[in-house]
This record gives sequence, structure tokens and C-alpha cells, in this order.
Amino acid sequence: MKLAEALARRAELTTRFNELQKRATQSARFQEGEEPAEDARELLAESDRVADELEKLIRQINATNLVTEVEPGITMTDALAKRDVLRKRRAFRSELADSGVARVDRWMRSEIKMVSAVDVRELRHEADRVAAELRALDTRMQEVNWNADLVE
Repeated sequence: MKLAEALARRAELTTRFNELQKRATQSARFQEGEEPAEDARELLAESDRVADELEKLIRQINATNLVTEVEPGITMTDALAKRDVLRKRRAFRSELADSGVARVDRWMRSEIKMVSAVDVRELRHEADRVAAELRALDTRMQEVNWNADLVE
């Protein structure tokens, strides 16, 4: 199995687990004299089977990420950490630029005028640069995901 296939399967299992949890919770109580739509204990048992498969798959994905190189000397684990940080940096710059945009929040000349303490244009350029770096990294990671075999 390729790493990309394992990642897709992990998403499926996570969704399945969440659905089972919701269905079991909804079936945990029912009106006296009625029957529950589903057996909550059976759903719980099925969720345990899904969780066991999910745990095994996550372990394999993590083991694969530790030995798979995105670039020479840079493992998938390293790339994942870098991607997470790039997302945070881009979001921070965008949010800061949005906060610094001069808005007219006053109705009369006597009210206090708010001015920007940051260079909005420069922050937007930085956010765009970080976003481009993020896209390039993410594209490379996707390529590697489809070529890397899952560690058994």
C-alpha cells in the first residue's frame, strides 16, 4: 500500500469512528416502551474494531514518515513539522494585515482616529511568499506520498 492510500484510509476510518460514536450516543437513551434505533453496545464494539485498525494504520504511517525522505536529509516528519509552522506563519501574517487595515470607525471628526501600526502591504507580500512556499512543500509531499510504500 502506498502512503497516500494509507492516509486516505486513515481519513475514512476516522470518519467511520466519528459516525459510530454519534450513532451510539443517539441510541444510548430512548423513550420508555420503545426500542432504540440501534444497539449502542454493538456500535461501541464496532467502534473498538475501527479504532484498533486506525491505531495500527497510524503507527505504520508514522513509521513510514520517519524513514521517507521528501528531499535528501529531510524526512516526511520534518516536512510535516515545517508545513504546520508555515501554515501558522501565513495565517498570522494575514490576520495581522487584516487587523492593520485602516477602517473608518468614527462618525464625527471629534472621535479618535485609528491608524495602522503595521505595513499592511508588506505583511500581505510576506503572507503570499509563505503561502507559495507552503504550496510548493505540500505539492512535493503529495508526490512523495504516492511513491512511498507503507512500512509494514
